[in-house]
This record gives sequence, C-alpha cells and structure tokens, in this order.
Amino acid sequence: MRILLIHQNFPGQFRHVAQAWSKRPGWQVLGIGRETAPGLPDVGWLRYKLHRGPGKDQHPYLRQMEHAVLHGQATARVLLDLKRKGFRPDVILAHPGWGETLYAKDVFPDTRLVHFCEWYYGQPGSDMDFDPEFPTSFDSQARIRGWNALHLLNLENCDAAVTPTRWQWQQHPPAYRDKIVVAHEGIDLGRLGPDRDAVLQLPDGRSLRAGEPVITYVARNLEPYRGFHVFMRALERIQQHHPACHAVIVGGDEVSYGSRPKDAANWRTKMLGEVKLDATRTHFLGKVPYDSYRKVLQVSAAHVYLTYPFVLSWSAMEAMASGCLMVASDTAPVREVIRHGDNGVLADFFDPKAIADAALRGLQDAQALRPERARAQADARVFGLEEGLRAYEGLLGLPAEAMPSP
Repeated sequence: MRILLIHQNFPGQFRHVAQAWSKRPGWQVLGIGRETAPGLPDVGWLRYKLHRGPGKDQHPYLRQMEHAVLHGQATARVLLDLKRKGFRPDVILAHPGWGETLYAKDVFPDTRLVHFCEWYYGQPGSDMDFDPEFPTSFDSQARIRGWNALHLLNLENCDAAVTPTRWQWQQHPPAYRDKIVVAHEGIDLGRLGPDRDAVLQLPDGRSLRAGEPVITYVARNLEPYRGFHVFMRALERIQQHHPACHAVIVGGDEVSYGSRPKDAANWRTKMLGEVKLDATRTHFLGKVPYDSYRKVLQVSAAHVYLTYPFVLSWSAMEAMASGCLMVASDTAPVREVIRHGDNGVLADFFDPKAIADAALRGLQDAQALRPERARAQADARVFGLEEGLRAYEGLLGLPAEAMPSP
C-alpha cells in the first residue's frame, strides 16, 4: 500500500495518520510539503518550492488563484519526478487549500484522491461580515468569490473528501456534500488530562499551580478571528473584579486569518493600548512547546475559547480533554461540541461583560462547576486518535481484506 500525503505545511493535520501508517508492515508513506514545512522525523517527505510569486500586475481578485496555480505547478513537478522513478501511489491524501493538487489527477489519473476540505468561504452566517467592528468590503467579497473557484475545483477533482466537523461540512455547496465525510483527525488523549499537581513555570521565574485562580487563552495567533480583541476587553473586567487572578495567554503575533491592524504592529500591541491590565498578572507566552501548552491547560481555572463562525480549533477539544472549565463563544462551530450549562458555559461573542462574568464564576466557585469540567473531559473522548485513524482508513478505499486488524 503506497500512500502519498500532500500538505503545504507537512505534516499539518496528517501528523497522526502519517506516523501510524508508516509503521504498518507493507505500507509505504511519503509526504510532500513546501520547503518551509517542519516535516516528520520518522516519515520520508519531499519539498517543493515555488519558482516565483504571483505577478505584481496580477488583478487582485485573481492573485490568490495564481498563487494556487503556482503551488499546483510546483507540486506537479515533484509528482512527475516520482512517476519517472516508478513511484505510483495507491491513494493521495491532501490538504488542497493552497492548490497543491490542482494537477495531481493529470499526473496520476487512476490514483484515488482524497481531499481534506477545511473551509469554503463566504457562506451566509459564517465568518464573512460576522464582526461589525471589521466590516467586509466589496473588494474582499469579490476576492473570496474568486478564491472559491479553487475550492470548487478541489471538490470536483477529488474522489472523496473529509472535514473535521459538521459545521465545516455545512459550509460546502450542497451539490458536493455527499462526497465529504465528517471525521475529526483526532487529538492525543493519552497526553491530555487534568493534573492536580501541575505547575507552570513562567518566564519570569514565578510558578502557577493547578487550583489557583488562572485564566487561560490559547490561539495559534492572537487575532480577531479567535476573539482576541473581545478576550482582552473581558480580561480588563476580570482583573478589576478579581485582584489576585493571573492570565496566561498563548499565541503568536502573526496573522493566520484576517489581516493585521492598520494602526499597530500586531493585535497584541493594539489591544494593550486599548485596555488597562495589570502587567504583573498578565503573561504573554507567545508560541510554546507542546509540554508547556499542556501545563497551561492543566493549571487553568477557566479557559476562554472564542471564535468567529469558522474552523473549530484543536485547542478547544484539547482544553476539554484536559478538564478545563470552558468559557466559550456562543457561535455555531462551538455549539457543536459545547453545551451551555452542561459541559461548559457559552456567552455572546460580542459581550465582554458576559464572558468576564462567566470566567469570574469559574474562579470564585470552582467546586460547583466541577461537573461541567468532568463532562467536557468525557465528551472529548470522541475526538481520540483511534477514532480519527479509523475514519481516515475508511476513506482510503481499501477492500476489507486489506484493512488492518482492529
């Protein structure tokens, strides 16, 4: 069995399946990623490099599409070289969001192509025009419409597809939904869970311990799509009403989604200029190693997770699995995993006071909210690696006799 995994940032969401499949007797796993991708130490992979960027005179509505064509062309060169050397994959599993697989079927027309369909932009009730603080311009809407041309091609070209949540599935055009299986890739439950003795060492030498009043917030990057601006306003109120609590904030200063602020270097700087916080109790850790990240979740007395109606973060499920009290935005993707008053607390995304008051309750009445934490941890079990692996193997199109034994 030969499996080719393609991801711009290889391994990306395919880390766990790549590691598991590469250990199977008789299975050969090969990855392809951009030259900047981190790769995996135990899985062979090839790098591609764009020979140029989009043309400076390219129409702005087409710039992203040209970028996708350049990614597809660079990946096709790698695929053609593999073909010349005699490599024929049985299955290609790819994240097509940057255009890598535009020409995969032209190189390997008989190979099963499975796409990871993360998002389809511009659907009503989703991220577009959600936040009135950042209204969408006509030009932005027009660019998104052009960008969706790539996603339509991806849906048309693949033999099967997978998306992590039902909310993400619903964003795709109805004509293609029967191609898409809802299956989360899985989180490592074996490395996640509460620890009453957990200690988080801060960069300044101080320590925070499980059971202390600690507010936590995690995002890949600190930006409005993940409610960072709202969280900072809520944190100002939290600190005013709880003079002893600490806030631990994990995330970088780059932009994953949306754009940078026009009047500041990044959103952290901008929001620190807007709100008044106690710097001695506010700890920005940036991007941290996984073990430090686990400690952040384990010392949390209330974990604030906010998001636009957009892709649900891994960190939401990982915080649930760690037994955190979830204080989350009442938005569609969150409601798929968190039920208000049952396994967490939901608050209006645009209401910093409601978010702050929910978090304060978690700090002040931790004992009463233990059932919510326990249910969140239990509910996270459906997102385990074994469940994700089983679902992904179902997408490979293998005959029953070729499937590994349970």
